[in-house]
Amino acid sequence: MPLLALGVVALVGLAVWSIFVGVSDVSLGSLLESGWTDAPTQILLESRVPRTAALILAGSAMAVSGTILQMLVRNRFAEPSTVGTAEAAKLGFLLVLILVPDAPIPVRLIAAAGFALLVTALFLRILRQLSLQSPLVVPLVGILLGGVINAAATFLAYRFDLMQSLATWSNGDFSMVLRGRYELLWLAFALTALAYAFADRFTVAGLGEDFTTNLGLDYRGVVALGLVIVSIVTAVVIVTVGMIPVLGLVVPNLVSLMLGDNVRRALPWVALLGAGIVLACDIAGRIVNAPYEVPVGTMLGVVASALFLYLLLRKHARLA
Repeated sequence: MPLLALGVVALVGLAVWSIFVGVSDVSLGSLLESGWTDAPTQILLESRVPRTAALILAGSAMAVSGTILQMLVRNRFAEPSTVGTAEAAKLGFLLVLILVPDAPIPVRLIAAAGFALLVTALFLRILRQLSLQSPLVVPLVGILLGGVINAAATFLAYRFDLMQSLATWSNGDFSMVLRGRYELLWLAFALTALAYAFADRFTVAGLGEDFTTNLGLDYRGVVALGLVIVSIVTAVVIVTVGMIPVLGLVVPNLVSLMLGDNVRRALPWVALLGAGIVLACDIAGRIVNAPYEVPVGTMLGVVASALFLYLLLRKHARLA
C-alpha cells in the first residue's frame, strides 16, 4: 500500500507539472497577480486542467483495456491495436461520417464501439479455429485482421476526402482538448471502475473456459463483458483524442513482471502506470520542440518501443 500511495503522489506531481507546461504563461505567480480572473486563469480552466484530466483518463483506461484483453485471449501480445479493435472503431466512426455526417457524438460512439465489438468477437472466433502452437500466432492474426480493416478504412477515407480525419484518429493528440471536448472520457473511467469490480472474474477467465466453468462461472458472460468494456473504451478514446498505440501492450506486461496475473491486485498499478506514462510523454512532447508540440502517439511510440524491447531482452536473458 505505501508503494501505491507513492505512485499516486508521483502521478499528482506529473499532473501539476502538466498544468503549468505550455506556450502560454500559466504559473502560480501569474495566477496570483491576475487575481484568478484574467487570461491565465481562463487558460488554466479551459485548456490545461481538461487536458491533464483527459491524459489521465485515457491513459489509465487504455492500459486497463489491454490487461483485460490479454486475460481473455490468454496472450501477452494482445491489446486493442494488435487484434483489430482500434482499426474497427475507426472504420465505424468513418462510416458514420460518410453516411450521416451530422450525426451527434453518441451515435458516432455507438457505431465505433459496435464495430470494435464485432471485430474483436470475430478475432476470438478465429482463434478458436486455430492451433495456437506459438504465442506469436495471436498477434499475427490480429495484425492481419487489422490490416484488412485499415485498408478498407483508408480506401473509403481517400474516396470521400477524409484522409486527414483518419490520420487524426490514428495518432493520439491532446493539443485540441478543451473543456466540453473531453468529458466523454469519463465514460471510459466508469468502465475502468467496472473492470475492477469484476477483476476476480477476469482472473479466473484467464485460466481457460473449462476451469472457469468448473468453478461455476459463466465464461461466455465474462468474456462478453470484457469485450464490451474494451470496445467502448477504445471507441471513446479514438473519438475523443485518437488512438494511443501499444500502451495496453507494454503496461500490463511491466506490471505482470512485478505482481503476477491477479487482475484485482494488478489493475490499480496498471491504471496508475498507464496514466503516468501518457502524462510524461505529453509533457516531453511539449518541451522537446517548444513552442511546437510532438503528439503523444509519436512520443509514446518511442518510449513504448524501448520498454517493450527491454521486456523482450530481459525475458531472453532469463531463458538463457
